[in-house]
Amino acid sequence: MTEPNQFPPSGSEQKHAPAPDLWAQAATDTGAKKTDAQAPGWERSVLEKLAFAALNEQRAARRWRIFTRLCWLAFFGILAWTLMSRELTASSSKSTPHTAVVDIKGEIASGADASAEYVAAALRSAFEDEGSKAVVLLINSPGGSPVQAGMINDEIVRLKAKHGKPVYAVVEETCASAAYYIAAAADDIYVDKASIVGSIGVLMDGFGFTGTMEKLGVERRLLTAGENKGFLDPFSPQTEKQRAYAQTMLDQIHQQFIAVVKAGRGDRLKSTPDTFSGLFWTGQQAIELGLADQLGNLDYVAREVVKAEDIIDYTRHENVAERLAKRFGAAMGAGAVQAARSFVPQLR
Repeated sequence: MTEPNQFPPSGSEQKHAPAPDLWAQAATDTGAKKTDAQAPGWERSVLEKLAFAALNEQRAARRWRIFTRLCWLAFFGILAWTLMSRELTASSSKSTPHTAVVDIKGEIASGADASAEYVAAALRSAFEDEGSKAVVLLINSPGGSPVQAGMINDEIVRLKAKHGKPVYAVVEETCASAAYYIAAAADDIYVDKASIVGSIGVLMDGFGFTGTMEKLGVERRLLTAGENKGFLDPFSPQTEKQRAYAQTMLDQIHQQFIAVVKAGRGDRLKSTPDTFSGLFWTGQQAIELGLADQLGNLDYVAREVVKAEDIIDYTRHENVAERLAKRFGAAMGAGAVQAARSFVPQLR
């Protein structure tokens, strides 16, 4: 016989059944015993376990961050050690007889790898080293700033007179314009038969948009204090007086270029009406015109001319730290200039 209290609860009784104990369930999920959940103060025990679990996760994350940073630190340390070891190896080998090389590649301009600052510093190191028997300018450049080229040329002439070491220019693909301005200071110029040499001239280029602006109905509003302050403004018409003034400047710089070439090449130069016209020639033609001396590459010059086959590169390159510093400085400077522009009139 079934007892009355053993019958299953009715539907209404099921609806009003007590809700499950969530704290007890949390205690069970965190590993607490059922008896602990039923004991007095079990809520505190569960909270402590949850807090300890969160702290363990934070410790693990912090340890991983420390490990990652140590890995990066070790990587940069190894990189710095490698670079320093290379420098020490190169410096130790400079005491033996060798051919010193300074690269002049790319655009010759302030701030570039072929700037007067970098090239002059490399030249001084090459000339001052007792082991260097001669200095070779390894050139592959279409030209650039006549100011930077003139500074390098002057430094080569000064160092040659001071140290008495020969200087040779070795042309790879191109030695044109400002690059030839530099090469003219060398004792001899070696080229490949297909090299491009010459372009002894000066240019100043730009664009004029006055006709385009008239067609578009755009009015140029330029206010200046000084008759020629807007000189060579691309949105203003160029006057004959301004054109003549610019041409005088170009002619003067051109004559400076010609004088440097004549002083460097001397009697070897076979001047023709086209020599200083801005034309360029192949290496073979340059030899015939006296703009170069003979065919040869870097290895040939080191082996047969300098008689020191060991070649050491003195070229100064901007390292990663310097680039980052310059970028940071440029960003700070740009911010300062932008702030100053709102307070002062412009002089540019």
